[in-house]
Amino acid sequence: MTGWRLLLTRPAAECEALAATLAEAGVFSRSLPLLETEALAETSEQRALIRDLDRYCAVIVVSKSAARLGLDLLGRHWPQPPATLRWFSVGAATAQILDDHLAPHGLAACCPSAGDDSEALLALPELDHVLRSESPRVLLMRGEGGRELIAETLRTRGAQVDYLELYRRVRPQYPAGTLERLVEAERLNALLASSAQGLDNLRQLAAGAWAKLSRLPLLVPSPRVAELARAAGARQVIDCRGASAAAVLAALRAHPAPASDA
Repeated sequence: MTGWRLLLTRPAAECEALAATLAEAGVFSRSLPLLETEALAETSEQRALIRDLDRYCAVIVVSKSAARLGLDLLGRHWPQPPATLRWFSVGAATAQILDDHLAPHGLAACCPSAGDDSEALLALPELDHVLRSESPRVLLMRGEGGRELIAETLRTRGAQVDYLELYRRVRPQYPAGTLERLVEAERLNALLASSAQGLDNLRQLAAGAWAKLSRLPLLVPSPRVAELARAAGARQVIDCRGASAAAVLAALRAHPAPASDA
């Protein structure tokens, strides 16, 4: 494990938490956040969706940011969440945020036990059971854009899907050459992209250096992002099947670390 030297590109707070966990396992890392989130101002459309919450059979929450902001909105309009509503999340960390709020009301979030990605969520028997209700409606809490696979798949299964968009993703600005200089100075031998947009931001920041950096192992959270990474020219893509620290560590343990000068 000590041979890995990772570049972390998640939002700053998530980079800090992941770096601490990796360090405990003997993995060196440096952070260059390539994605941050900005909460959207509450709108009449958001209020209309949340006030109609009892018309849905399920709520799917795609990220920790969506969970925090969605729960804030829920608290302003539903002191007592609908008792029959089923809650789902893509990952365990998001489910924990939901459970901290929902548990006092006798509710809990369901999430995949293997794989923190859209594909694993869509394979849940519990979700399939909910969709068997008459005229199922699902509310998807997310940021602007993203996670289209979930909505598209649910619609093919006969569900009406509405989006409750709560935040936007923005790319921090860095001087040209920052990424390449950091990789070289710290002798980093692998990159980590947390999402499709994170991957796109990584490529944009790399600019002309992408041809060189794409030779480094690239860790991604799902098969969908892995496919995008390969299409972008990444030579060695490692699908962690999740964005959690545990998923990243499991992927590192399953692959030998490259030489630092790769």
